[in-house]
Amino acid sequence: MLTKTIISGFGGQGVLFMGYCLTAAAMQENYYTTYLPSYGPEVRGGTANCTVAISDEEIASPVASEPDFLIAMNNPSLLRFQAHLISDGVLFINSDLVDIEPHRDDVTVLKIPVVSIAQQIGNPRGMNIVMLGALLTRTRLIEYDSMEKIIRKVFAEKSEKLVAPNLLALQAGYEWKE
Repeated sequence: MLTKTIISGFGGQGVLFMGYCLTAAAMQENYYTTYLPSYGPEVRGGTANCTVAISDEEIASPVASEPDFLIAMNNPSLLRFQAHLISDGVLFINSDLVDIEPHRDDVTVLKIPVVSIAQQIGNPRGMNIVMLGALLTRTRLIEYDSMEKIIRKVFAEKSEKLVAPNLLALQAGYEWKE
């Protein structure tokens, strides 16, 4: 099993953090994994993306020229990466910010209002964690419990008060239904 995911959006949307958490959770489950971040010099407000590869065997290359999954947090991300997604891949769209339609009809498109969900649960900055939850429930790449442990660990290192709202965001994304 080798799966590759591209996560893309504006700097400041937590795109690289999503990739880091996915990678850390995969490592916790003893998978081989790679994390390849990419961002412009402006970081916050500029474009950022990362590639996460997860496998049960050693990974030859972290590059994802044909990812299985794509998360597009904004219009430029959708425009830039949708053509690379494999046929029968899954495209996760932040429907609160992406207002253009994908041109692919050979992939599954999931439009998730992550900004609205995050605001509804009282954690507007948690939209990236909402998207992580949605990714987990639709792909089963990583067990929910593994991601929950990573979220607890990472946010507890910053501030214990950040743990509960971000666990709520993870759960909200995981339980989201179209």
